[in-house]
Amino acid sequence: MAMFKIGEAATLLGVSPDTVRRWADQGKLSTTRTEGGQRLVDGVDLAAIAAESSPTHEFEELLGRSARNRFVGIVTDVKIGDVAAQVEIQAGPHRVVSLLTSEAVEDLGLEPGMLALAVVKSTNVVIEVPR
Repeated sequence: MAMFKIGEAATLLGVSPDTVRRWADQGKLSTTRTEGGQRLVDGVDLAAIAAESSPTHEFEELLGRSARNRFVGIVTDVKIGDVAAQVEIQAGPHRVVSLLTSEAVEDLGLEPGMLALAVVKSTNVVIEVPR
């Protein structure tokens, strides 16, 4: 069973460590204590909380969508070339980089500081775990 420190759990959930401690005190998250008294959050409980507390945004009120990987975030960088462009979005702890046409960037009016939704549909997703 995977266990996470309070700070790690907070980072994964996109909340403060104090919020994780409060949820643990309220019984929303199961914790155990190390011999040194440090709290550890159960990975299964953490996954359940992450799934149920996934933030939604008005962008996600679209009907008839097939792509399930949706990241609401803020545009942090836009690089426009003659034909292609690169757009970076910071969505919580996730940096999403998209390559698209310069025409699409101009049509959407993408610029740093604006809210945007990155929608990802892929047949190839690599999952890695630490050893």
